[in-house]
Amino acid sequence: ILVNISSILLTLVCTAAIIEAERGKNHADREGVMEEFELYRQVLRQELELATGCTEPIAIAYAAALARETLGCEPERLNAACSGNIVKNVKSVAVPGTGGLRGIETAAVIGAVGGDAAAGLNVLHGLEDTQLTRAKELLAAGICSVSLLDPSGVLHIRVEAEGGGHRALVEISGSHTNVCSRRLDGVELAGSGRAQEDEEPAPEPEMSFAGIFDFAEGTDLSEERELLERQISCNSAIADAGIAGDFGLGVGRKLLERSQDEFTRARAKAAAGSDARMGGCLMSVVINSGSGNQGLTVSLPVVELARAWDCGEERMLRALLISNLTALHIKKHIGKLSAYCGASSAAAAVSAATTWLAGGSRGQCAAALINTLAAVSGMICDGAKASCASKIAAALDAGFLAHELAMSGRRCQGGEGIAGTDAENSIDKVGELAARGMSGTDRVILELMLS
Repeated sequence: ILVNISSILLTLVCTAAIIEAERGKNHADREGVMEEFELYRQVLRQELELATGCTEPIAIAYAAALARETLGCEPERLNAACSGNIVKNVKSVAVPGTGGLRGIETAAVIGAVGGDAAAGLNVLHGLEDTQLTRAKELLAAGICSVSLLDPSGVLHIRVEAEGGGHRALVEISGSHTNVCSRRLDGVELAGSGRAQEDEEPAPEPEMSFAGIFDFAEGTDLSEERELLERQISCNSAIADAGIAGDFGLGVGRKLLERSQDEFTRARAKAAAGSDARMGGCLMSVVINSGSGNQGLTVSLPVVELARAWDCGEERMLRALLISNLTALHIKKHIGKLSAYCGASSAAAAVSAATTWLAGGSRGQCAAALINTLAAVSGMICDGAKASCASKIAAALDAGFLAHELAMSGRRCQGGEGIAGTDAENSIDKVGELAARGMSGTDRVILELMLS
């Protein structure tokens, strides 16, 4: 009897230990999931910013507004020094609110005269007619000079402003609002980037294609809803303006003249937003990967298809999470600016989100992404301009075909061209193509644009 009792007690103790261990494991698993979900929320908060106009001239305007704020008066002289990719994306696009004026000088002077530095990439949101008039006077007087910084550089801006016997300098590098230096009369100001160089840099969040789907399907949307609703509202508004107005090539409106099926409407909305934005429309968009055109591309087609298919708001928002985060994941491998057209990577993200919206499996979503990247990864970025709307329409057309192929069980196989063995491997290969393989292409593009 004593032996039996001892055996029972031992069994109970072991069972209790197993249960407690399982509870600990489940608790650790839940904490791990919560940490991963917070990572994706952090990425969304950082990247889905408001911006008025093309982000490269706007980054110059932001730097100039900060330089004026540092100087404390209207500049008497300005110099805007920019890296090659900034020059490429400023040369041919209208600065918002200027009536179609273009160029680095315009962006710098209008930022110094009428920019709201506190608004970041929304720096020109409150531009007034009197400020535009003053900016035109200063442009005519030739107060702004332009120089080239490291032609092979990706994202680097340095604005110097002189006035009132003082000199201010603002330097931006790496991302459109990353102020790495801010000086007055050669003295680095407290809180500027170089004053904090000794601090340990924050680790970059790690994302994965599978993790994005886990998050999009598992989050309760309480912290993401407002951000996504702002994206829908702002981006839809500028798309409607692009269809109603006379901007750029009028790609969005022309698509709607050809057809009214839901896939054409989805392409038209994104293209129309780009028509307006490249044409200088003074309306804000919610960007993605530092780009308004990519922000329009990843959002508006998903919204249009979700409504056409009567998917409901919650499913639409979850599909937007897939589209936004997948585009950000791909662009992290490619880089903020490169010779690789961002419409292609954004369209691949839309293709995966569209497939999920239509009830496709994760494998089919991956196939849609791979099919898109395999088809349009050769599209080059030759700067921001009216034809960006055409590239968005073309990339989305390929993305929707890729979706339909995936839904019917068809996908490009690993080793066929640059297609990878799975979604993650394909994203890695595209990143290698853009970052290493297209660096020479970028230089030639800039030479051709400036010749």
